[in-house]
Amino acid sequence: MHLKRKIVKTFAVLLSAAVLGLFGTAEYYSSRLPEALTTEAGEALEIAEYPEITCGSVQGETAAFSDTLPTARHVTLSLFGAIPVKSVEIREEEAPTLVAAGIPFGIKLLMDGVMVTELSDVESIGGEISCPAADAGIQVGDVIRLADNISVTSNSELQDIVSGSGGRTIKLSVSRDGSEFIAYLTPVFSAVSRKWTGGMWVRDSVAGIGTMTFINKTTGEFAALGHPICDSDTGETVPISSGEAAEVEITETKKGEKGIPGELRGQFGSGTLGTLNRNNSCGVFGVLTEEACAEICEGCEEYKMGYRQEIHTGAAEILTTIDGAEPKKYEIEIESVDYSGTEDGKNMVIRITDEELLNAAGGIVQGMSGSPILQDGKLIGAVTHVFVADPTKGYGIFAESMAEYLTG
Repeated sequence: MHLKRKIVKTFAVLLSAAVLGLFGTAEYYSSRLPEALTTEAGEALEIAEYPEITCGSVQGETAAFSDTLPTARHVTLSLFGAIPVKSVEIREEEAPTLVAAGIPFGIKLLMDGVMVTELSDVESIGGEISCPAADAGIQVGDVIRLADNISVTSNSELQDIVSGSGGRTIKLSVSRDGSEFIAYLTPVFSAVSRKWTGGMWVRDSVAGIGTMTFINKTTGEFAALGHPICDSDTGETVPISSGEAAEVEITETKKGEKGIPGELRGQFGSGTLGTLNRNNSCGVFGVLTEEACAEICEGCEEYKMGYRQEIHTGAAEILTTIDGAEPKKYEIEIESVDYSGTEDGKNMVIRITDEELLNAAGGIVQGMSGSPILQDGKLIGAVTHVFVADPTKGYGIFAESMAEYLTG
């Protein structure tokens, strides 16, 4: 009798541990899944990396995991069909067909205002040291858009207003972290420059090289980079006033090494590919000229876009250009996928496995951001960052996150 009770007690403990383990696993999956998923209209919801997650109740009904989802907007995902994991919103849409570009292009941005990149002390005629900008509450990374109600779009425009102030207090409209505020700048007459100065350095434009990810050939809209263009001094996202996508040819690939990122180097051509109109956490966006759209799309392949839950670890490819102007496919391995992925450009970890690319570039290099990622015949994402400690590895963003910003 004593032995029987001991066996029952042991079984109960093991069963309790197993149940707790399952609920702990369910919590883990809940943290790894988003609040909403988009699936191809008329197709079943399948989560490639989590086949053990099944589609449970749908607004009080039960649907088999392999069945086509009804039009209900919310479903409960379950572990092995028994333990609820998460209630998610389902959006049924037809995935767009996009042209995979993988070509380098030149980026020329004019800021929406001027960005403060540095504050500096000013010595007055009387020998006093101060920083008028700091005294006005200005910080590095702030964007000044108006000075005395006059639009400021260049360094020279702001300098003219400050130097011509005669020491009069200037009203500035400033943006910081998405909020607008008013600052009052009182310039100081510099004993060094012999001019009225505000004690700050500003930048009004940015230029560089990136890779175009995909194109909607019907509208000419395109997405690139997969991450924002940030100011090199402040790290802040550059607000766009206007921008140009320019022709560029890669002239050199500086090979990346551990601790030293590589770089695509090239020269800007005289031709214009189109305009840039958006710079945000998911990349840079714009519209190609009709001629550029026709020329680029003629030499590139079209792919159906893959939604995040279709992406799985394993073999894939990137399409990129490391020599001249022609893109080429290279083999990679997707090592992990974070389906919960926020718009930070780090939704998956990839590793370059292609010997040709490793020999030529050492892996992922600067300028390769935006290179489309292809898997199972679909366009699923774009390269965004390189691991400085290991240039063979980097991050990628979901294509669907970038495609949200195409309006066509």
